[in-house]
Amino acid sequence: MVAGGDTGAAVYDAALKRRQNMMGASGPMALVKNFKVFRIALFACIGGILYGYNQGMFSGVLAMPAFKAHMGEYDPFDDSADQSKKGWLTAILELGAWIGTLLSGFIAEAISRKYSVLVAVTVFVIGVIIQATAVSGGPNVILAGRFVTGMGVGSLATIVPIYNSEVAPPEIRGALVALQQLAITFGIMVSFWIDYGTNYIGGVDLGIQTDAAWLVPICLQLFPAVILFVGMIFMPFSPRWLVHHGREDEARKILASLRGLSVEHELVELEFLEIKAQSQFEKRTVAEHFPNLTEQTAWNTFKLQFVAIKSLFQTKAMFKRVVVACVTMFFQQWTGINAVLYYAPSIFKQLGMNDNTTSLLATGVVGIVMFIFTIPAVLYIDRVGRKPVLTVGAIGMATCHIIIAVIVAKNADQWATQTAAGWAAVVMVWLFVIHFGYSWGPCSWIIVAEIWPLSSRPYGTSLGASSNWMNNFIVGQVTPIMLNEIGYGTYILFGLLTFMGAGFIWFFVPETKRLTLEEMDVIFGSEGTAQADFERMEEINREIGLTAMLQGLGGGSSNNDVSSERKEKIEDSQDI
Repeated sequence: MVAGGDTGAAVYDAALKRRQNMMGASGPMALVKNFKVFRIALFACIGGILYGYNQGMFSGVLAMPAFKAHMGEYDPFDDSADQSKKGWLTAILELGAWIGTLLSGFIAEAISRKYSVLVAVTVFVIGVIIQATAVSGGPNVILAGRFVTGMGVGSLATIVPIYNSEVAPPEIRGALVALQQLAITFGIMVSFWIDYGTNYIGGVDLGIQTDAAWLVPICLQLFPAVILFVGMIFMPFSPRWLVHHGREDEARKILASLRGLSVEHELVELEFLEIKAQSQFEKRTVAEHFPNLTEQTAWNTFKLQFVAIKSLFQTKAMFKRVVVACVTMFFQQWTGINAVLYYAPSIFKQLGMNDNTTSLLATGVVGIVMFIFTIPAVLYIDRVGRKPVLTVGAIGMATCHIIIAVIVAKNADQWATQTAAGWAAVVMVWLFVIHFGYSWGPCSWIIVAEIWPLSSRPYGTSLGASSNWMNNFIVGQVTPIMLNEIGYGTYILFGLLTFMGAGFIWFFVPETKRLTLEEMDVIFGSEGTAQADFERMEEINREIGLTAMLQGLGGGSSNNDVSSERKEKIEDSQDI
C-alpha cells in the first residue's frame, strides 16, 4: 500500500479507537445510555408494526368463511382445489412492496427520510381504505387495495431501517435496526390474536359469521398509521441526510441532542466530522464522474438513483455489497418464514389441526414466540455479532424443516390416529419461528441497512430490500401450490435452501458489528480501490479539521503502525 493510503487510513483507525474508548460497551445498558435515540427509533418502528400486522392479519382472514364467500375461486372452500389464485391474494402485497422499495431510495434522498415516511404512510392508508370496500367489490378490490398497501409497507420497510441506522450511535446501531424486525413481529403477534377474536363475530361457520369478522382486522390498521403520521411530523431529521444536503448547523444540533451531549462535546464533534468527510468525499466523487448531476435538484436526484445503482455493479468492493445484500435477502425469504406467516392456518390444518379455531389458536402461538425471541437480538446483536447469530439460526431452521418433512411423509394420511405426530410437527413449526425470530428476522435487515456508503445507502438498501420483496412475492405465490402438489417436499426444499444460507453467511459475509457506517468501507475493501480516493479523502479531512482533531487527541500513527492496525481491525471485523 502506498504511503498516501496508509495516512488516509490512519485517520479512520484513530477515529475508531477514540470512539470505542468513549462510547462504552454494547448491550442493554447502551440502550439505557442512549434512551432518547432508542425512544425515537421505537416510534419510527410503528411502520414495522403496520407491515407485520398487515402480513399476519391476512393469513387469518384467508381462513374465515365470511371472507371466502366474497372471494370465490381466489379463496376456495375446498383445500384440494386450484390454489394459484389464492397465492395472488397474498403475493400481490409483495409485488406492490417491491415497487415501493425501488421508489423509496429516490424519495428518501430527495425529500428526506422523515418526509418519505409520511408519504409512505399516506399510500398505506389509501390501500387500506380500498380493501375495506371489498364487501361490494370482491376479489378485484382486495387485489388493488393490497397492491397499494404493499407500496406503502415496502417503502416503510426500506426507509425506517435507514432512518434508525442514521440516528443511532455505533454501539446500538444494530439494536435499533433490529427494532424494525421486533416491531414487525409485534404487529404479527397482535394481528394473529385479533383474527382469533374477530373470527367469533356472528359465529365461526359459513352463513352465520358476519363480514365484520374480517373487516374489523383490516380497518384497525388505520389507527397506528394515523399515529405514525402525526408523530413523525415532530421527529428529527437524519443528521447524515442534513449534512449531505448542506444543513450542517442543524445536523450538529440534532446530533448533539440525539447523543444527549453538548454541541462542543468531543464525541459529537468526532462523529460530525466523520459524517461530513464521508459526505464531501462522495459529493466530489459524483462531481468528478457525473458533473452534470452535481446540483442537488429533485430531477438530478431522480437520475442519480440510476447512476448510483449502476455504480454498485462496477467495482469489486461495491459488487460485493450487492451480493451480500441481495443474496442474504434471497435466503431470508427461502427459509420459508413467510410461507408460515401467510398460510399458517392452512399449514396447521395439513398437520392435523382440522378445526379452524384450533389452527388459528396455533397460529397465535407463532406470533407470541416470534415476538419473544426477537427481543434478544435487540439487546445483544451488537455484542455477539451478525455472522454467528445468522449461521446458528439457519442451521436451527433447516433442521426443523427436515424434521417436519419426515413427520408429514410418515403420517400425512393418518393424522386422525396420529395426534401426537401432528402436535410434534406443530411444535417444530414453533421452534422454526423461534430460530428465525432471534436471527434472520432482525440480522438480515441490519446487514442491508449498514453496509452502504452514504451516497449509495438509499439505493443500495432499496436494491437489497427489493430482493427481499421479489423473493417474498415468489414464495407467497407458490407456497399454496407447493403444499397442495408436493406436500412434505415443500419443507425439504426450504430446509436445503436454509442450509445453503448458513454456508453463504459463514463463508462469504463479513462481520460488521460496532463499526460506524462510514468505516464500513474498510471491511469491503473500498478504501484501497484507488490512490485518488485516498488523496481526496485526506484533502477533505484536512479541510474540515478531522485530521487536526485526531492528531490533537494523540491519534497520529506511523505508517508501520497503521498497517498493522488496519490488518488487526480487518481480521477482527471480518472472518471470511
